[in-house]
Amino acid sequence: MRVLAAMSGGVDSAVAAARAVAAGHDVVGVHLALSAKPGTLRTGARGCCTIEDSHDARRAADLLGIPFYVWDFAERFTEEVIETFVGEYAAGRTPNPCLTCNEKIKFEALLEKAMALGFDAVCTGHYARLSVVDGVPELRRSRDEGKDQSYVLASLTSEQLRHSMFPLGGSLKSEVREEAAERDLAVAKKPDSHDICFIPDGDTKSFLENKLGQTPGQLVDEETGAVLGEHTGVHGFTIGQRKGLGIDAPAPDGKPRYVLSLEPVSGTVKVGSRDRLAVTEIDAKRPIWPSEKPLDGPTECVIQVRAHGGTADAVAEFDGEHLKIQLRQELQGVAPGQAVVLYRPDEAGDLVLGSGIISATR
Repeated sequence: MRVLAAMSGGVDSAVAAARAVAAGHDVVGVHLALSAKPGTLRTGARGCCTIEDSHDARRAADLLGIPFYVWDFAERFTEEVIETFVGEYAAGRTPNPCLTCNEKIKFEALLEKAMALGFDAVCTGHYARLSVVDGVPELRRSRDEGKDQSYVLASLTSEQLRHSMFPLGGSLKSEVREEAAERDLAVAKKPDSHDICFIPDGDTKSFLENKLGQTPGQLVDEETGAVLGEHTGVHGFTIGQRKGLGIDAPAPDGKPRYVLSLEPVSGTVKVGSRDRLAVTEIDAKRPIWPSEKPLDGPTECVIQVRAHGGTADAVAEFDGEHLKIQLRQELQGVAPGQAVVLYRPDEAGDLVLGSGIISATR
């Protein structure tokens, strides 16, 4: 097959490309330039998608003996990822920009261009297991549970998955680093990137305030209605947040307060005790079925609401438009805008049944 290997400049994508070459595919490497001003993205251990990373990707491609290109996706990244991120926070929701990037950039824009150029598949270094049985894709958790990325891939359509390759799904991260060292890849010991790549200093609140300005509002005790303080914008808060609330007086019981809800129109941020964060029901919109099999009646499953952690046994139903999920165990800090992913546990590795965007919780 003709395979386009998305090479971020990290160890995972380099080894994934190497495995595609070793499997006998005709491989071409590509690095995505996602910023019109690469210097504004992080560098070193905390970054991704930087000039430094493009150089690392090129060196890995040269060692593998494959052609290498840099494609400019900065404009689309800004529109699809950054502007969506800002807009969601302004609306009082909590988005996952990595999920959006996978959906809109790596497996929509990139895959579209790859198909137009005659490639059969896009190969990435994501940790997830993928198989196609009788033309139907099956996306599962990776062998390395700590690195599993099936959550941020669960928004991909079956057609996108049919043209995707995840060579690392059956490996542990330690094994990937060992293989990189054996192949003399310079990125073998390169630290993993983390946090949000387009926020240079990691200060999400300041980034959003710079984009949205200040929209003052009140911090209100949910139970009593008492005004506890003021803030400069609901975009500076997320459901479940405990630190940085700007409340001077302690709660009557002496326990910490948490953000319970956000009201962008009135500018009200409601806070309260931790036990009021408990969620037992979730509604979700925009359902996606990677294996083209919508739920048929009440379905026992395990749901996940964050990239790492936040899982619970549940019963999910699909009414033809929305997902209705009843949790068997309470979850806390679940926010509208987050993705919820449904899994079916099995011996082969939990199968992704579907995903949706959380619209309401109770």
